[in-house]
Amino acid sequence: MDELPDHLVWDILSKLHTTNDRNSVSLSCRRFYSLDNDQRYSLRIGCGLVPATDALLSLCRRFPNLSKVEIIYSGWMSKLGKQLDDQGLLVLTTNCLSLTDLTLSYCTFITDVGIRHLSSCLELSSLKLNFAPRITGCGVLSLAVGCKKLRRLHLIRCLNVASVEWLEYFGKLETLEELCIKNCRAIGEGDLIKLRNSWRKLTSLQFEVDANYRYMKVYDQLDVERWPKQLVPCDSLVELSLGNCIIAPGRGLACVLRNCKNLEKLHLDMCTGVSDSDIIALVQKAKHLRSISLRVPSDFTLPLLNNITLRLTDESLSAIARHCSKLESFKISFSDGEFPSLFSFTLQGIITLIQKCPVRELSLDHVCVFNDMGMEALCSAQNLEILELVQCQEVSDEGLILASQFPSLSVLKLSKCLGVTDDGMRPLVGSHKLELLVVEDCPQVSRRGVHGAATSVSFKQDLSWMY
Repeated sequence: MDELPDHLVWDILSKLHTTNDRNSVSLSCRRFYSLDNDQRYSLRIGCGLVPATDALLSLCRRFPNLSKVEIIYSGWMSKLGKQLDDQGLLVLTTNCLSLTDLTLSYCTFITDVGIRHLSSCLELSSLKLNFAPRITGCGVLSLAVGCKKLRRLHLIRCLNVASVEWLEYFGKLETLEELCIKNCRAIGEGDLIKLRNSWRKLTSLQFEVDANYRYMKVYDQLDVERWPKQLVPCDSLVELSLGNCIIAPGRGLACVLRNCKNLEKLHLDMCTGVSDSDIIALVQKAKHLRSISLRVPSDFTLPLLNNITLRLTDESLSAIARHCSKLESFKISFSDGEFPSLFSFTLQGIITLIQKCPVRELSLDHVCVFNDMGMEALCSAQNLEILELVQCQEVSDEGLILASQFPSLSVLKLSKCLGVTDDGMRPLVGSHKLELLVVEDCPQVSRRGVHGAATSVSFKQDLSWMY
């Protein structure tokens, strides 16, 4: 090994992807130690960093070419030592000159002062902040002003990011390509209009309103009415995920849905006001849709809303079946099985979609209309490889037995299904059809009943959900 040229050793080290492997190799000799230090581009640290600032300085000097750093304090307690603070971020920015990707998670000691230090990282292109309660909109604005190459920004549970001047600034820069805002209480749907021309560059948008915070207030249209009725330029958008949002007819996010012609992934989670016309307009333009996930509010929650009584129906499913010839993943979930949406999707609508689209993965959660007839229809689903049923109580052993006849099925997941028993599993036992079988919290299925039903079997039973 001593005679190997450096470039070959570098190539060997590059094929070691786990931190433990790289650490073991680097300790074998001084040469490997030195080469590994130069080739180490990513670092993940957290509660074991004591004292935090001094330890980080030592690591930055040891690994001079770090470009990706993750600082995660999940599970931190005061007895574990002081967290990394603003001074620690200053050490990072002055000693890690190649930094392009930074994640700060549960870093509760970091304030706007520390974020301002990051503005000197001229190469920073990705920043993820997860639960940073002491950071405000001013800190994010200073970051936007200093880091001109920032392309990816994630703000998750940043409860004090109230001002949105930073959104306006990014709107003028037109540089953001990926934006994720989740559970930042002071940021609503209406604030997204401040992105303006940045919509042109966005390829991924994840926006989720804090459900607990929203449901404590009266639903109204104030936020969404701040959006003018205009065309939102979002031709570059490939992935769109919205959670707990209000979709106003002809305004705001409804305009976004109708103008995503290159969209490939759509996730709508408890979004109120989405109508058939929104979905129809979307699928008529988005010919490349590969994944659709819908979590639908139940009829029990809808009366709480003011002037919003729109629901998705089979018209949406028919439009998807007609236009989404590349659809591979389809997921439907109803928010509450005790109060299902009685006037939403029917069994026939779901069957039509499955028969006309090349769906490889189907997930149904709290879909009370799906029964043994639906399972029978899946026998003709030539592309279906993954099936997940969660609290689909109308599926019995008679339907489960048919799973052995699904042409391409390799993964089956059952959770909280009351109607299936060990008898329904018998055709799968010893058939070598399934690669993976997951059974969770199904009261009439035993560990013995699933033994040998797939190459890999995962079984868990916790029946507390029933009481």
